[in-house]
Amino acid sequence: MRRKLLQAEIEPDADASDVRLAMAGDLLAFERLYDKHVARINSLAEWMLGTTDTDDVIQDVFVRAWEKLATFRGEAPFGAWLRRLAVNVLLRYRENTRTHEERYVLDEESLQSAAAPGGDLQLFTEVESAVWRLPARVREVLVLHDMEGYKHREIADKLGISAATSRWHVHAGRLMLREYFE
Repeated sequence: MRRKLLQAEIEPDADASDVRLAMAGDLLAFERLYDKHVARINSLAEWMLGTTDTDDVIQDVFVRAWEKLATFRGEAPFGAWLRRLAVNVLLRYRENTRTHEERYVLDEESLQSAAAPGGDLQLFTEVESAVWRLPARVREVLVLHDMEGYKHREIADKLGISAATSRWHVHAGRLMLREYFE
């Protein structure tokens, strides 16, 4: 154990050259960093989130790492910096998920009272009308996310926008619908 610690102190960060190249915009260097660290970040995500469905949040970690790469000062190994960044992203994701679950708890009573297919045609018509009143881009993103089940990264890729913009459109659309029904 002591030998490993001394060896780690003597050897420079094994990722240093790829980090420098990635900072200069080299996507292949960043891909090598991704390949080297993705398993560790995936394991961390599974432990923190308690699920194996972590693909989207891991993608968010690496997108955030790419965006924040210029802030890496090299005072610690890249892997340690990436894990700190991942923990912050994972905590924010977990908090957002918890908030979402608290807002949209589906208990037995809620499920019983939900309109079944072929149920209240007037309600369906009102919802459809409200969705059609949304601005085109907001409606498009909201439908892809809430009705079709696409994830923000997939929507971003499909529409040529950022995942953050996708999240904003969904949020804005939900607020507009809420105002319409109030």
